[in-house]
Amino acid sequence: MLSSRVRFDLRMQVAALVSGGKDSALAVHRAAESGHTVKFLVSMIPQREDSWMFHYPNVNLTQLFADAATIPLVKRETSGIKEEELGDLKAVLRTLNVEGVVSGAISSKYQKERIDRICRELGLLSITPLWKQKPLKLLNELVELNFKAIITCVCGYGFDEDWLGRSIDAKTIRDIVDLHKRFHVSLVGEGGEYETLVLDAPFFSKMIDLVQTRRIWEDHRGCLHVEKARLTVKPCRSGVTKREWLHSSNTAKL
Repeated sequence: MLSSRVRFDLRMQVAALVSGGKDSALAVHRAAESGHTVKFLVSMIPQREDSWMFHYPNVNLTQLFADAATIPLVKRETSGIKEEELGDLKAVLRTLNVEGVVSGAISSKYQKERIDRICRELGLLSITPLWKQKPLKLLNELVELNFKAIITCVCGYGFDEDWLGRSIDAKTIRDIVDLHKRFHVSLVGEGGEYETLVLDAPFFSKMIDLVQTRRIWEDHRGCLHVEKARLTVKPCRSGVTKREWLHSSNTAKL
C-alpha cells in the first residue's frame, strides 16, 4: 500500500474524522485544498471523558460544525473504552462509500497507528495532512488562514480559568510558547493540556455563534461548556447584501 505522503496528491472522495477542534478542522481544510472531496464528516461521541481516541468536551457541537461546512455528518456513539472504541469507528467507516479517511493526528502514534490499521483492514487510505508538522507552524497557520478557534478546556501547569474562551491569536500563541518553555506544555495541546472549538474556518459558509456558555473549574483543570449556540452568517464582505447579512438563523439549544 502506498503511503499517505505519496498518494496525498491523488484526488479522492474521503471521510474526515472531526471533533470540532482546530486539528481536525485544519486537516479538513488541507485535504480539500489538495483536491480531495470531503464527502462526509465523521464524529464519534464517546460515552466517557477519558476516551483514548476521541475528543469529549462539546463534541455535541459537531452538528453545527457540519452545517457550517455544508458537509453531511455521520455521528455515532462509542463506548470510549480503550481499544473497544476502535471497533465502533471501524463499523462506521465500513458503511461509507469513500476511498480514504482524513484525521488530524500531529504526533500521537497511538491515534495514527490505530486509524492506519483500521484503514488497511477496510482498504482505505489513511490521510494525515498534519502528521509530523511543526506545532508552532500549525498554530500560526490557523491565524494566517483566519480560523476562529477558542480554547474550551485546559489541564496542566500554567493554565488557569482565564484561558477558557480565549481565541487562538498571536498573543495566545506567544503565551502557549511561554508555557511550553516553562512547563513543557505541548504547543498544540496533543497531550490533553488544552482543547479547542472552531467557530469559523475558510470552508465554512456560516460561522458558529456561542449564545450561552458556562465555566466549570475544579482543582487544576476546567472547561467552557457550551449550553446554547447557533449559526450566523459571516461578517459583511464584498458581494454580500445587507439583507443577506441580517438574515441569520439556525439557532440550536444544546
